[in-house]
Amino acid sequence: MLTIDLNTARRFVLGKQGLWPGRRWRGLDGTAQAMREIEYLQLDPLQIITRSQDITLYGRVLDYKPGLWETVTYEQRHFFDWGGWLAVRPMEELPHWRVVMHRERDGHPDCDPRTRKSGLEHAEAIEEMRTILREQGTVSNRDFEASARKRTQNYRGRKDSSLALYYLWRTGEVMTHHRENFERVYALTETVAPAALIHESSEAEADRFLILKEVSFAGLSRLQRTQDAFHRGAPFSKKQQIYQTLLADGDLIEVKVEGWRATHCMLARDAQILADLSAGRVPQEWTPLDTTTSEEAVFLAPLDPVSARGRAKPLFDFDYVWEVYKPVEKRQYGYYTLPVLWGDELVARFDSKFDKTNGTFVILGFWLEDDALGQNEAFAEALARGFVRFVNFLGASQLNAEAVNESLLRKTILTAVQSS
Repeated sequence: MLTIDLNTARRFVLGKQGLWPGRRWRGLDGTAQAMREIEYLQLDPLQIITRSQDITLYGRVLDYKPGLWETVTYEQRHFFDWGGWLAVRPMEELPHWRVVMHRERDGHPDCDPRTRKSGLEHAEAIEEMRTILREQGTVSNRDFEASARKRTQNYRGRKDSSLALYYLWRTGEVMTHHRENFERVYALTETVAPAALIHESSEAEADRFLILKEVSFAGLSRLQRTQDAFHRGAPFSKKQQIYQTLLADGDLIEVKVEGWRATHCMLARDAQILADLSAGRVPQEWTPLDTTTSEEAVFLAPLDPVSARGRAKPLFDFDYVWEVYKPVEKRQYGYYTLPVLWGDELVARFDSKFDKTNGTFVILGFWLEDDALGQNEAFAEALARGFVRFVNFLGASQLNAEAVNESLLRKTILTAVQSS
């Protein structure tokens, strides 16, 4: 078992996710590289300033523009989207995920039971959608008028055609051909995926893959059966057996983080990276292409793996809750608050909006974890560089920073944005 300190753990998780010590991928090809390295690009339909998945990639990829993930996914077919935990995954993984898809179809205990139930309840509509897809090639939910369909009371859709298409997607008969205003346009799997990938791995291969992917995604993992991990298909009914086998085979190693009670695990192939970090070295493969996170602050998406769902607390001692679904009166910060990464710490957060009618990016609120940072010139410069890049990424023409109460920070930000 390895023992590391919290600082090493923090840098390891950040670096595995491509966020430290700075952006190491660039452009369209770099977008695909980043999406593979982070294991899952979680998708969310909300577009407040831009979508969460685009903010996730902006923080990792130089010259990233909103929507590049769609290009590598639906145009180049390097990835596919799937799952109750909606995420983009590398296309070459499809044979493993087809095992999970068919487990959902068959009501396997490690999968969401609602999928099989929906298949039984809407069998007639499902067969109808199969026929239409064979005849038309592509279909979306909007192709069917609600007045002509059987109405349903389901959060996945309000008409039987919607639930039928969703069922076919969840069980692998269809895939997302492309998206229109984020809505899926479906097509039969054989018209989307390469023929060589339309098969199932063995159960044992898929199970090993799913556990290893879950560990790689977290960097340091306890393999807990949380709701999100459950929806990522990890075979928790066999977890302990698979875990012990992977330890014995040398695929996983156990890690103790000083100050954390539980033992975690990591991929054995990352042991040299951990050794470099423990010795105070930056792994060569993590060398930034441009500014480091100490030179330029990076803003994290609401669903970023390193900070979402309570993970920011043990790693950074930073309480972060995405308050978008909270009533206004119960929000502590704001509707779409983003954490600020400086160096290897989460040091602040801000709420914002993008007024596209006049091209203004508006900071609605800004909060520091340590008030002393308001007088820190190095942080002011790094924060300003971060806002310059973020404003350009969004395509805004001006910035309203009146809500930043610290005068040094506000003036430095505005000067930098105006100069750019």
